[in-house]
Amino acid sequence: MRHFGYLPPEERQRLFHQEPAVFTADSPSRVLAAALGATLYSPATRPRLADDVIKQAGRGVVSMVLCLEDSIDDAEVPGAEENLVRQFADLATRPTADLPLLFVRVRAPEQIPDLVRRLGTDVRLLSGFVLPKFTEERGVPFLEALTAAEAACGRRLFAMPVLESPDLLYLETRVAALQGIARTVDKYRDRVLALRLGVTDFCSSYALRRAPDMTAYDVRIVASVIADVVNVLGRADGTGFTVTGPVWEYFRVSERVFKPQLRHSPFLEQQAVGLRQALLEHAMDGLLREIALDQANGLLGKTCIHPSHVLPVHALSVVSHEEFSDAQDILRPERGGGGVLRSAYTNKMNEVKPHRAWAERLLQRAEVFGVANEDIGFVDLLAAGQRAA
Repeated sequence: MRHFGYLPPEERQRLFHQEPAVFTADSPSRVLAAALGATLYSPATRPRLADDVIKQAGRGVVSMVLCLEDSIDDAEVPGAEENLVRQFADLATRPTADLPLLFVRVRAPEQIPDLVRRLGTDVRLLSGFVLPKFTEERGVPFLEALTAAEAACGRRLFAMPVLESPDLLYLETRVAALQGIARTVDKYRDRVLALRLGVTDFCSSYALRRAPDMTAYDVRIVASVIADVVNVLGRADGTGFTVTGPVWEYFRVSERVFKPQLRHSPFLEQQAVGLRQALLEHAMDGLLREIALDQANGLLGKTCIHPSHVLPVHALSVVSHEEFSDAQDILRPERGGGGVLRSAYTNKMNEVKPHRAWAERLLQRAEVFGVANEDIGFVDLLAAGQRAA
């Protein structure tokens, strides 16, 4: 797998100063956590799920979640499990080199060993499980079940807990809930690939739903939870985890995002700030703003429920030539003692010690998403992906 691997080699050379690296399901966890990108969810009830997986892989999806939880009716669960086993058997007969990382979102801990047993040798196509409504109390049984299933099948299986419990939202229980989650995921650190945010459930606790011209960060009660999750669980001191961005619920695609005049918009020039009011007219524009704000707030990757969201997430995850230049300057061996230097772009100050963690994290993203050429921006990447689709 590689991000933008579906583009012709000459197109990648035109777009990238450093091309995205190739990775596999067996790559180190730090690589996979950074590479998740737009994680596309699909109900496990879909009758042509294997075809869907292959189709989306060809369009650049590198991680998918096949859902047995909230996306299907309670009565559909047994049939969905049977369908999932059949679809994995189908996938096992196809060329598997370019399959995305596949995860199953379960409802209960006992589903994990049961599904692993039923998948048999086809479990080799599975990367792990998504654990819903994760708290310390609920999470331990899930992670114990995962550990047992991993030992039984002899394959590395990752967990992606979803942080969506009301205990995280309510002020009087938030600190204790975060501390409990931190204890749990630290104990099982080798198996926790990333933490996912369930913002739809957060909004549900207060009968809220953000409009297409608003981001999760405009809903202040949700933004406060995101900030606290990153504060406790996303630190850059070696104790933190990759935390992924919340789902974007709208999928009315606006062709306007591909128009040349967007090359001159404040969004493309400033990413997370200075967004023109005109960009708030369409659902896709809200998505672009939220992706930029995800990154500004320490999140990487995003939960997606529609294929049209994948390319924007990946295009905005590519590291700009300017950011890459700054990161390289900051991390030069001769800068180990600290100090301040002017950016090679002569537009900012790079302070070596305070900016070191940022630079290290940015280079991890550059490894898997690549670095754009100096004259290449978001619209160029988006347009190239759209032409190839």
